[in-house]
Amino acid sequence: MSWKNYLAEQLNVRRNTPLWRKRQVIKQANGRFLITIAGEKYLNFSGNDYLGISQHEDVIKAWQQGADKYGVGSGGSGHITGFTQAHAQLEQHLADWLGYDNALLFSSGYSANQGVISALLEKEDAIIADKLCHASLMEAAVLSPATLWRFLHNSPDSLSQRLNKTLANKTLVVTEGVFSMDGDKAPLREIATISQKHQAWLMVDDAHGMGVLGKEGRGSCDEAGIKPEILVATFGKAFGISGAAVLCNKPTAEFFEQYARHLIYSTSMPPAQVIALNSALNVIKQADKEREYLQQLINTFRQGVISLPVKLLPSETAIQPLIIGDEQLCQTLSDYLQSKGLWVKAIFPPTVPPQSARLRITLTTRHHLSDIKLLIETLHAFFSQNR
Repeated sequence: MSWKNYLAEQLNVRRNTPLWRKRQVIKQANGRFLITIAGEKYLNFSGNDYLGISQHEDVIKAWQQGADKYGVGSGGSGHITGFTQAHAQLEQHLADWLGYDNALLFSSGYSANQGVISALLEKEDAIIADKLCHASLMEAAVLSPATLWRFLHNSPDSLSQRLNKTLANKTLVVTEGVFSMDGDKAPLREIATISQKHQAWLMVDDAHGMGVLGKEGRGSCDEAGIKPEILVATFGKAFGISGAAVLCNKPTAEFFEQYARHLIYSTSMPPAQVIALNSALNVIKQADKEREYLQQLINTFRQGVISLPVKLLPSETAIQPLIIGDEQLCQTLSDYLQSKGLWVKAIFPPTVPPQSARLRITLTTRHHLSDIKLLIETLHAFFSQNR
């Protein structure tokens, strides 16, 4: 088969189905609203900027000042010319805040997860991952020479059973703090206890917990009172920017500096971005009122939709999925909301399990209480018309 025919065949399989993905050009977004290139304005319920920090004046000014001082790029890998004083200061700030020896900056959460797993695991090792771990974790695990096992979602018993059967040289248990599609929290304390019992290391990707959970927003692990051997903090959610950091002890950090290819061979993030992240961290540490307000919005939403004829997952976080099941109905609902000025994107398999097409609704501190009530009313209006 020619490449042309192969591509045409694969595209035809997906075209004109709810699974067809299409990027939307956004002209402007401020956390609460987004405006498309066509000039249409929507209340945005699909973003991850949970604390609205992407629009924070101090953070924007910090980025501008960083660009004035360093320019707009780092100019190289951190092992060559790209590790500035700004990078070193942010790494130390993160390490002190989260209680680790070291923090290492990566260009994205995806590359951090890939870099950690590809560097640590060998053929005689094992990775035991929660069944619903993010694609970046699962892809890295599949590509690793180690044996991959999966335990039932958020099930300490399933993890324990798997560890009891593992004869690996080294074992890495992998989970998330808050799961990106279900919005639920991992039972981290139990998982940490079981991992320690079996002398396995624990790696926690806390992309959606960092900044909004725990004391000063230190995340899921702080809230659970644990300290995993590897903690991945990403900056594309509550930090409002992008990039990631891997938190670990000093020997592990030195190991990654020598063997983590995603760290060694990637251009480091621009110093101006690093300075903005340092400012964002200061904002997060002082954002207790914002976190309380976010929880109020979450509670209001859940109370308002509990009577809908759909499955509301038991999420206490800013991620509030409504499971529709039927893919066409889910897309129809998403289109209806958009026609009413509400941007709520549908999520389909294989991103989520089969028969669990959903609206992944996300709330942020940029939303007004009236925005949440409007969303609730519009959802009820749809289902009253589509009984």
